[in-house]
Amino acid sequence: LVLTLVVGAQAQWYRFPGEAAQGAKDMWRAYGDMKDANWKNSDKYFHARGNYDAARRGPGGRWAATVISNGREMIQGSNGRGHEDSAADQKANHWGRNGGDPNRFRPQGLPKNY
Repeated sequence: LVLTLVVGAQAQWYRFPGEAAQGAKDMWRAYGDMKDANWKNSDKYFHARGNYDAARRGPGGRWAATVISNGREMIQGSNGRGHEDSAADQKANHWGRNGGDPNRFRPQGLPKNY
């Protein structure tokens, strides 16, 4: 039993870096889509979608989404962005990262390819 638990835990650890890399790609793709769409009020949707996609990769993807999201908000917060907007971004980040449907934040009319 102990051997099974140890081997199982080790197998998870080996996947973590790959999950983290794929999660970072998911976050980057959501950011690129947000810039490409250039759609009014779509920011929260892309926050939720990037976190959702990354977290679905596993613990490594969830970790990458957390680090990237928190780092982005910290940097933008120091650039004078409003506290309310940052808090709303974090709400969308947490929603997606915890498995919530990103479409909750989808603005009306956003093209379906996003």
